[in-house]
Amino acid sequence: MHRREFIAAVGAAAVLPLAARAQQSDRARRIGVLMPYIRDDPEDQQRVAAFQDGLKRLGWIEGRNIQSEYRWYAGDADRARLLAKELVALKPDVVLGGASHALIALRQETRSIPLVFVAVTDPVGLGLVESLARPGGNATGFTFFEFSVSTKLLESLREIAPRVKRIALMYSPNSPVHKQFLGPIDAMGPSTEVTLLKTPVRDAAEIELAIETMGREPDGGLMVLPEPLFPVHQKLIVELAARYKLPTVYPFRLFTVGGGLMSYSVDIVDLYGRAAGYVDRILKGSVAADMPVQQPTKYELVINLKTAKALGLEVPSTLLARADEVIE
Repeated sequence: MHRREFIAAVGAAAVLPLAARAQQSDRARRIGVLMPYIRDDPEDQQRVAAFQDGLKRLGWIEGRNIQSEYRWYAGDADRARLLAKELVALKPDVVLGGASHALIALRQETRSIPLVFVAVTDPVGLGLVESLARPGGNATGFTFFEFSVSTKLLESLREIAPRVKRIALMYSPNSPVHKQFLGPIDAMGPSTEVTLLKTPVRDAAEIELAIETMGREPDGGLMVLPEPLFPVHQKLIVELAARYKLPTVYPFRLFTVGGGLMSYSVDIVDLYGRAAGYVDRILKGSVAADMPVQQPTKYELVINLKTAKALGLEVPSTLLARADEVIE
């Protein structure tokens, strides 16, 4: 081969990988999204909008350079497993998973596709990441409530409804972390000065029976633990609590906006907006194993004064002063 031909051949070989990389970078990247509630839930739509807006600000435009596949598992662990398998089969570049059921299901399906999770409580204790600082593996993201929030919920309920003497602690036994939420309350022991009734529920029928049963008790109240099952049945729970005149504290803002008495919760919409930044970094080459798991920085106390009035409750001024939002 002549020297000029050799140089031309080497030049062509050098250009080919660059062209291939350019072509690869121009393709639309595929994002899988496994959401914990239902498609037409207004709050869930806000979370989706926050995530999409975050991506857009970072230059990722749906239909242009990203293609997103959304699935909703409605708080059902079995459905989460089916949809996780479906999303992984699409070979996405990254998957966003909402709540513990989603992350557990996705981790069972893949250890190679990067996963960004939102609103997962205790990912280290669940064995889903090695540590918050260095998660290892293929998953990172944003944690949810600390387990001590259960005592905050209980204290808030007793402050707004001091006459309550019996409180049903409603939780899902299918949740992987329900025992950890109940633990801090157990540790309070007699200092609670109320009778606490652990009330496991698995579906709408059991929720209805549990609230009806507590509604027949004098001086009863209800505390709902932060689990994906309950936002799916938000309307039912709020309506039953109103029907039986049960002062109730919730772990999600959507309950209070929908007519519930009071909520103390992490700003989940904010977490989904922040998750867009992690998805962006992964699409640009960062490795999930090296990206620290972020903890919540923003909690919200929301009080519905109209509901308080309907229950005959006078909200203490100290509680109103701490509220981030008061619905009148």
